[in-house]
Amino acid sequence: MIKRKFKNYAFLMLIVFGNGYAQSKTHLDATKPIEDRISLLMKEMTLEEKVGQMNQYNGSWDVTGPKPESGSNEEKYNNIKKGLVGSMLSIRGVKEVRAVQKIAVEETRLGIPLLFGFDVIHGYKTISPIPLAEAASWDLEAIKNSARVAAVEASASGLNWTFAPNVDISNDARWGRVMEGAGEDPYLGSKIATARVKGFQGESLSANTAIIACAKHFAGYGFVEAGREYNSVDMSNSKLYNSVLPPFKAAVDSGIRTFMNSFNTLNGIPATGNIFLQRDILKGAWKFNGFVVSDWASIAEMITHGYAADGADAAQKAVIAGSDMDMESNVYVTELAQLVKKGLVKESLIDDAVRRILRVKFELGLFDNPYKYCDEAREKSSIGNKANNDVVLDMAKKSIVLLKNTSPSGKNETLLPLKKEGVKIALIGALANDKNSPLGSWRIAADDNTAVSVLEGMQQYKNNMLVYEKGTDVALNKQAFVDEVKINTTDFSGFEAAKKAAKESEVVVMVLGEIGFQSGEGRSRTELGLPGNQQQLLEEVYKVNPNIILVLNNGRPLALPWAQENIPAIVEAWQLGTQSGNAIAQVLYGDYNPSGKLTMSFPRNVGQCPIYYNLYNTGRPTNKDQNAFWSHYIDVEKTPLYPFGYGLSYTSFEYKNLKLAKTSFQKGEKIELTVDVTNTGNVDGKEVVQLYINDVAASVVRPVKELKGFELIALKKGETKTVQFTLTDKELGFYDNNGNFLTEAGLFNVLVGWNSNEGLTSKFELK
Repeated sequence: MIKRKFKNYAFLMLIVFGNGYAQSKTHLDATKPIEDRISLLMKEMTLEEKVGQMNQYNGSWDVTGPKPESGSNEEKYNNIKKGLVGSMLSIRGVKEVRAVQKIAVEETRLGIPLLFGFDVIHGYKTISPIPLAEAASWDLEAIKNSARVAAVEASASGLNWTFAPNVDISNDARWGRVMEGAGEDPYLGSKIATARVKGFQGESLSANTAIIACAKHFAGYGFVEAGREYNSVDMSNSKLYNSVLPPFKAAVDSGIRTFMNSFNTLNGIPATGNIFLQRDILKGAWKFNGFVVSDWASIAEMITHGYAADGADAAQKAVIAGSDMDMESNVYVTELAQLVKKGLVKESLIDDAVRRILRVKFELGLFDNPYKYCDEAREKSSIGNKANNDVVLDMAKKSIVLLKNTSPSGKNETLLPLKKEGVKIALIGALANDKNSPLGSWRIAADDNTAVSVLEGMQQYKNNMLVYEKGTDVALNKQAFVDEVKINTTDFSGFEAAKKAAKESEVVVMVLGEIGFQSGEGRSRTELGLPGNQQQLLEEVYKVNPNIILVLNNGRPLALPWAQENIPAIVEAWQLGTQSGNAIAQVLYGDYNPSGKLTMSFPRNVGQCPIYYNLYNTGRPTNKDQNAFWSHYIDVEKTPLYPFGYGLSYTSFEYKNLKLAKTSFQKGEKIELTVDVTNTGNVDGKEVVQLYINDVAASVVRPVKELKGFELIALKKGETKTVQFTLTDKELGFYDNNGNFLTEAGLFNVLVGWNSNEGLTSKFELK
């Protein structure tokens, strides 16, 4: 007997339904090119069905239970049955996804499968460090692997679309969403955007572990005025082209399939209705052939902005501008068909949007097998397994940045790493015993209180005496997500017990910072110190025992001038996800040598914000005339507390022999330079070797420094490596105010070093 295997769902359906089905469903023929299949399907679609593909609903009912009988949920359910929905968000789990997909595929006229989107920002169930922390690793392969784990778990739960990566460049720590991005630098941000896109989408979208990525927020959202969420953005074209757009362009070049527009206005026009951004740049100059989804209700919010008169006007302006899918505004599905019939919107615009959406669905293979993401066995085996936890533990260790490690008064050795036996340690801080905050913001599929706490991590080292005291609560409502976080400023009841434990111990480890929901969307701050009464606790404990290791848990740069002046050891441990406590403990005890480097400058106080390394010189950058009339503050230095690219190690590195092949180059010629880096300390370690340039005189003013290369190298103690960099016109050029890329002749300064402020310097001329 001959056994035959049906290779895809589409072929099976052709056989089951016979010739009549085959004739009306010719788009299911997987042997045809995708563009042909799209055209065949669109010929069968009514105008209303086309508009339905542009409609995305949030799943807000028990989809495996009885069908909703009233209100908006009933309307959503009925519209799915009518074929008037293209995508659902926030429906997850194989049973739930299968139930809704079955309605779309088996109960509608054309059987067009749905996309299922979700905010998989830094992990699904197994949570990686927040993206800002991951960026501090400068380890592109580790970042890609982290996104891959997230994709594997999310896809196993039925999802096929993530609203990530956030590639917003931002230099303002007041903005809570800096935790979602890669920091302040467009060069590094572009590299990380590529890594995360490849991690999410994998080698091929046809794989059942691939989920489509979404670059957000297009564009300028990281520069909201005053760092306040949903605020306006007003910037020069120079800033837009040279700082904001490069990571988005890198995402396009990496094959990303979707973009999400942003809530903000840009130069007075909401991004959702911005033709310049979406039509001229994204779909025009960049030739992006995926689709654009609005942010949550951002089409309807153009009414509140004062840009659209009503829902119909908002729908018209959004679709003309290039917004292809409406997330939860409901204005496309209610208004677009009538706008076309009235002649106010060309049907060709609808066709273009629908073709883009269908293209992605075909690329994912959903027409060939709509249930490819609905494998319950894979769901059970793929989510939360040891392999995934190993990846996020590795990512967490690589994300930690050592900010300070000095000798306490009267001692000849640094506090870190901790000795593994015979030491009495006081562990202080509510965050040290917190299993929820380390998960960070935007981890909505994770189960609460599933992170390894610092206390649990340090308890694995059993040959020291460890005493824990809370000291003080950071917030009064630790689980806050939708509600505002209420900070504790009045309860000092735990201070005395903490001081007693510190006084009786040799070393104090204090875990202080922000709870998980003090950063993220809607979490802008006007103060950047330690929240609540934690600063007071730190100073009180210092009085009885100055041998303090300060471990920071936070989602943004903090202003810590007192700690930098007084505390001997400071570890930036961010919010590191599921394996947080294990990662921190392994770094504290020296089983992992920290190698992270900051990707956002840390201010001395909030009044410096925004603060960033790649600033412009101004006409009076220094006090050369010894008077008050130069660019500075009168009450604090204008430099950051910790600069971009900064991070220490348990070993030391020496840079020598910065060499250029020659001092003069022609345009188009590769500029090669080398530097020798030696591990001069007593332990093996990793170093991020950073290359910065400065275009001395250009037709558009250039920053004082721009990152244009980096290498993460591992060096055994005593080992020397020669690191080579190559600069091309791509690294030396810039965009003018019309978006033209220029490479101009002139003098260039070079700095190669261990952060953006320190290193070896040289120069060359480009002719």
